[in-house]
Amino acid sequence: MLAATDLDGTLLRSDGTVSGATRRVLAAVEEAGVPVVFVTGRPLRWMRDLFSMVGAHGVAVLGNGAVVYDVGAGEVRRLRGIERDAGDRVMAAVRAGVPGALMGLEDLDGLAAEPGFVDESRTDRVGPLADVWSDGVTKVLVRAPGLEPEALQDQVAAAVGGLATVTWSMPGLVEISATGVTKASALAEVAADLGVAAADVVAFGDMPNDLPMLGWAGTSYAVANAHPTVLEATDHTAPANDADGVARTLARLVPITPDLV
Repeated sequence: MLAATDLDGTLLRSDGTVSGATRRVLAAVEEAGVPVVFVTGRPLRWMRDLFSMVGAHGVAVLGNGAVVYDVGAGEVRRLRGIERDAGDRVMAAVRAGVPGALMGLEDLDGLAAEPGFVDESRTDRVGPLADVWSDGVTKVLVRAPGLEPEALQDQVAAAVGGLATVTWSMPGLVEISATGVTKASALAEVAADLGVAAADVVAFGDMPNDLPMLGWAGTSYAVANAHPTVLEATDHTAPANDADGVARTLARLVPITPDLV
């Protein structure tokens, strides 16, 4: 068995913290021989405080599947980034199909963005995207101030088509990864490395970017606070993130001391 969980809105509470009960359960699950793999849209720089919970296997999936990170070695094990030529085509398609679109780039070094994408204090590099592109781009991010979130999602998806993988995990921001890169594609590689079949994977999520992973895993859980599309697509529902739903469910599925939660 392998347990795979999204972080924000799923394992983490709404204030971004991890409860003591959840930490105890994750440690006990790992000790019982069940690896827990974090599978998140977060970039590397937002993971430092959470890596202590990855357990002995020491692997996490970041950037919606673009990065498999070896925590023990402190290095990227696999990178499925967006090549420059493909990125240029994607960005041109977005500009043509989404009036008013502003874009940023996630890479291993931080966030680069064109002026106006977000407050410049939140970016590491600001300028025309052609000037701030790097070799390690994991996602192209799209905002369009004044455009309703659903319209933004639909317009970006229509504009990009098969050029790349389009998803989202928060209203008003669309995330674009390289073609074929999803949480499922990276988790499948990690599971194979650990000798675990898809049928033996239990996955937890809450947002549309989790859907490929939840569809691939043998058993899928949406937390009770999940987006409606996720609740409809999954086999089971776990308690909400603020009720330690992932931990409560794992404590039931894995033979550990029941009073940890």
